[in-house]
Amino acid sequence: MNSVFVIGAHGQIGQLLIPKLAAKGIKAYAGIRDDKQAKNFPTDDLVLPVHFDLNASVKEIAECFEQNRVDAIVFTAGSGGGTGDDQTLIIDLDGAVKSMEAAQVAGIKRYVMVSSIGSDKRELWDKSGIKPYLIAKHYADAELQRTDLDYTILRPGMLTNDPGRGRISVNPENKSKTSIPRADVAEVIAEIVGNRATTGKSYTLGSGDTPIARHSKD
Repeated sequence: MNSVFVIGAHGQIGQLLIPKLAAKGIKAYAGIRDDKQAKNFPTDDLVLPVHFDLNASVKEIAECFEQNRVDAIVFTAGSGGGTGDDQTLIIDLDGAVKSMEAAQVAGIKRYVMVSSIGSDKRELWDKSGIKPYLIAKHYADAELQRTDLDYTILRPGMLTNDPGRGRISVNPENKSKTSIPRADVAEVIAEIVGNRATTGKSYTLGSGDTPIARHSKD
């Protein structure tokens, strides 16, 4: 694994992920909507901010991937809690699907999706308070599973800004109360993006007692 394109690099997980990839010697292309956001990333030969817009066409997105010679894609973009349901559809669903289609056009196989706990459980949606978001994630995940991409889907629990512990639980039984620091989600992505053993699989993530590096080998 030589290079990864991070969609949503300016988001909280994305900003934590970029330096973790670089620390592993992986060139990180930081997809950003606003060129001013480039200042938020370290000045490093392995970190390259790239102007990127999920509202662009599939052809334009594919050309961006091709121009940067990307080996893998990480989707960690989100419309954000302050936007309406329309943006949830545009970014979290259609934007995700367009990035999958563009990856296939560009001949990129590896794709890691940051989804959400509960997106695979319809019975939880009504009480979640974020039903439109979970619906968008559900169908984006389903579309990813129908592609021929070498995908991994991560469904983290409630995200916190606590310091990373470096220890997680995978597919925890008590999913309703599962939480995990964003830093640990970023570390999981950095560990598994080059791991073929995780392709074609989906994982719910929470804080736990097992070192991330151990889980990433399963």
